[in-house]
Parts: sequence; C-alpha cells; structure tokens
Amino acid sequence: MTTDMGAGAGTAEAPPSEPPKSGGASGLLRSGAIMAIGTLASRLTGFLRTALLVAALGTGALADAYNTANTVPFIVYDLLLGGILTAVVVPLIVRARERDETYGARYEQRLFTLAVLGLAVMTTAAVMLGPLFITIYGGGMEGAQRDLAVLFARLFAVQIFFLGVSAFSGAILNTRKRFAAPMWAPVLNNIVICCTAAAFLLLATGKVDPASISDGQVALLAGGTIGGMALQTLALWPSLRGSGFRWRPRLDFRKGELGQIGRMAVWTLSYVLITQVGFAVTTRLANAAGVLGREEGLGDVGYTPYFNAYQLFQLPYAIIGVSVITALLPRMSEHAAAGRMGEVREDFSSGLRLCSTVILPAAGLMGVLASEITVVLFAHGQTTVANAQVIADVLRMFAVALVPFAAYQLMLRVFYSLQDTRTPTFIGVGVVLTNIAMALLSYNLLPTDKIIVGIAGGFAVAQTAGAILGWAILRRRLNGMDGRRVFVSYLKLAVALWPLIGFAYATHAIADAALGAGLASGLLALAVGSAGGGLLYLVFARMMRVEEIGSMLSMVTRRLPGRG
Repeated sequence: MTTDMGAGAGTAEAPPSEPPKSGGASGLLRSGAIMAIGTLASRLTGFLRTALLVAALGTGALADAYNTANTVPFIVYDLLLGGILTAVVVPLIVRARERDETYGARYEQRLFTLAVLGLAVMTTAAVMLGPLFITIYGGGMEGAQRDLAVLFARLFAVQIFFLGVSAFSGAILNTRKRFAAPMWAPVLNNIVICCTAAAFLLLATGKVDPASISDGQVALLAGGTIGGMALQTLALWPSLRGSGFRWRPRLDFRKGELGQIGRMAVWTLSYVLITQVGFAVTTRLANAAGVLGREEGLGDVGYTPYFNAYQLFQLPYAIIGVSVITALLPRMSEHAAAGRMGEVREDFSSGLRLCSTVILPAAGLMGVLASEITVVLFAHGQTTVANAQVIADVLRMFAVALVPFAAYQLMLRVFYSLQDTRTPTFIGVGVVLTNIAMALLSYNLLPTDKIIVGIAGGFAVAQTAGAILGWAILRRRLNGMDGRRVFVSYLKLAVALWPLIGFAYATHAIADAALGAGLASGLLALAVGSAGGGLLYLVFARMMRVEEIGSMLSMVTRRLPGRG
C-alpha cells in the first residue's frame, strides 16, 4: 500500500515554444517499454517472494505480525516523504532545469541533502515508536504475537532510510529520462527475500508461531528483509552516476525555494495523512477480524490474506500503469509549465486508454480465475488450499477496483503536473471517508470470515468515487477530458472482454469438474484460460480497431527476430 516511487539527459525534449515530437499512445509505448519489462520482472519476482513468505510463515498469527510490522516503514515513508517525491519533487526539478541547467543541478543537490537528513531523523524516530505503530495497526494483537510484531517493527524501521534514498534517487533518474534502473532494482530486493524465505523454510521444523519462533529465525527474517532494501538502494547509484548526477551535500537554499516546497508539500502531506488514516482503520479492522476468526475456529481470515490479495491486485497496474505514469509525469509537467493544456489533456487521454488495454482484461481474469491464481501461488508449505481460497475471495472483490483505481492514480498525476497538490487532498478526504465507512460497515454487519472481503469492496467503492470526482474537476481545468474518445475506447474494450471472460470461465468449470479443486486443476485452468482468453481478447480488440492494441502489437512484432 505504498505510493510510487549525461549532462544533457535532464534537459527538456523540446523548448517550451515547441511541443515534443512524440506523443500519444505510440510515444508512451516507446517511453514505457523498458519500464514495463523491468516492472514485470520486479512484480513476478515479488510474487515469488510473496509465495515463499506465505509458504514459510503461513497466513496466521506469525504472518500477520511480520506483514503488519513490515508495512510500518512504508507507512512512515509515505506519510513524511513519499507523496512529496511524486507530487512535488519531480515537477519542481523539471521546472528548475528548464529555467537553467546549472541551477537545476544545484537545486537537485539541495533537495537530495534535505531528504537524506530528514530520512535519518525519521528512521530514528520510527525505531523508538515501534510499540505505538503496532498499537495503531495491530488490531487485537496481544501476548507473544504483539511482542514479536513490536520487535519486527523496530528492526524493520531501518528500511525507511534506504527506502527514501532509493525513491529519491529514482525520482532524479526519472526527471533525466532514465527509467530502467528504478524499475529493475527491486528485483534484487525480491531475490534476497526469496532466499531468506527459502532458508527459513529449510531451517524451520514443524509449524512456527510467535511463541515458538527462535532468535535465529527472527534474525534471519530481519536481516534478509533489511538487506534486500539496502541492496535495492545501492543498485541505483551506478545509473545515477551514469546520468551525470554527483551528490555534493549542500543546504544553500535560495530565497523562496523552501517556501515553494513547503506550500506544495503541506497539501501533499495532508493528502498522505488522510490516506494513512484510512489505511490504519482498514489494517486494524483486518487484524481484528483475524483474531476473531481464530477465536471462532474459522481459520486465517485476517490481515495477511487481505495483504496478499492486494499485492496480486496491484500487479497489472504496476506493470502498465506505473510505467505509463512514470513516463507521463515529466512530460505533463513540461507541457503544463509551457501552458499547453491541450497537450496535458492528450497525455492523460493517451495514458488512460493505453493502461486500460491491459488493466481491463487483467481485471476480468482476476475475477474468473482468482481461485486458480491463489492456489497455484500460495497453497504450499504452511498454507492450505482453504487458506488460498480466502485470498481468492478478497482478490475477486479487488478486481472490481482495478480500473477505477488506475484511472484515479493517473488523474492525481495530472493535478501534480499542474503543481496543484491542494485539490487531490480534498478529493482524498472523500475517498478515505468512503473507505472508512464501508470498512466499519463490513466489520459490524458481515460474518467474520467475510469482513476482509467487505473491506476490499469498500476500497472499490472509494476508488470509483475518487475517479468520478477527479474527472469532474479536471474536465473544467483542462477544458475537457477527451471524453468521447475515452468512452469509445472503453466500449470497444468491453466488447472484446466478454470472449475472454467466457473462455476463462468455461476452462475453470471444466478443469474443476474433471480434476477437482487443487494445484493440478489450478495450473491447467490458469494456463489455458489466461492464454486462450488473452488471445481471444486480442483478436476481438483488433476487430474492434482499438488503436492502442494495434500500437502494442506493432511494437512487439517490430522487435521479433528478423522483423527489422
């Protein structure tokens, strides 16, 4: 649940009076191809990491303690710095470079120094406040589970420093049009944690819980988790140096610079604080549901199944959405700085339509094949098929949120490119209040084993509300949103989606009837259903003349051997 992350490389692609020469879906495809591949590798290894951790820790009390504590560094980072990187730093650096390249380089140095000092203070404070974080996010944790969660929270807080330096380095690389390294570096982190989880599996004898875990096992989990983040950070430095960036600590801010950062940052911090309040409520309720589920003999129905479903839900958005957004934000910032609002509108329209060509079919496959996905990934080690089915129930509900979530995230970047961090804060209030209200209703009205499914449904409702409100406001700001073109594209994609859904469901039903629920039927239905359904989707999308599908297929075929 986190937010995103040569001398001439940082210059604008074209002077302010002249629009960039590449735009639209094809330009975004060229900008985002390497990022998408890197993000795909990152997410695939990330799911291998998640699957191994689930096999090693299960989905019960031990996993809840680990996952809740390991979420704390990302919460603190997001709360105090993460939103500023996305909403403030990238647009400000882009505008500083357009003003003067030498001034822009020194401005980067000042911002980087300020970030490093701030991260050191944040990390120290977070280590000391570990018990408070578990009190806030841990729900009904008590006894050995709470003690372990507090210990993990203190240890994992060290990641805040590495996470922040990594994200800031990635932001600087993005402004210099170097997108590959920030997308590939997390692969190293995932590999380290995969090795850590595998070692834990090999060393553990029998079922491990918070009361029986040894000091050596705690040290293994903590060392691997922290070491992976440190390696991810160090991996970015060669690319930074290659881009011409040299860090020389300096705090000689000019008059008005800190004020400009502060004015933008205060609204961003308000937005992040609001979203973290919502996350705190949902996390606490999910953990409380897990405690109730164990007391009622319902199994593991708490935070860890919700967390794992959320990780799966984010995959399509991370592969295509984050790649497109990362490429779009510097470009939209350039267009907005030059007053070319028509091109900002075109950037948004192209980005949304391009994202939707991947996100819509992904949502369809998640909805139909959720059981197969979770059984194949998670039903191993200390996690049973029944545990995996709980994750699948939550994933189906998250699938409903995928399209509005991606649209809402893209709209936020449009506001940031306009240097408007205030409006997203007010929108965020409505989104979070909706999310909290739905989560509280789910906790109080639904059966214990359905609470986390209801919380995921509340997330879907809240993201839809945010997308609708963001669209209405931006429509006035940009003098339109290219709505007709977006609507026609969505209509065509919806028609192309139904053959995919029908084929995937038929495959699911046949495999389940022939082999029963389990790993074999899951693998078969997942492989055949996704491949066959995906092919049908592409065929029908081409028949419907979806422009973005044609662009993607052309790009792929041009890169095949022998195709020039």
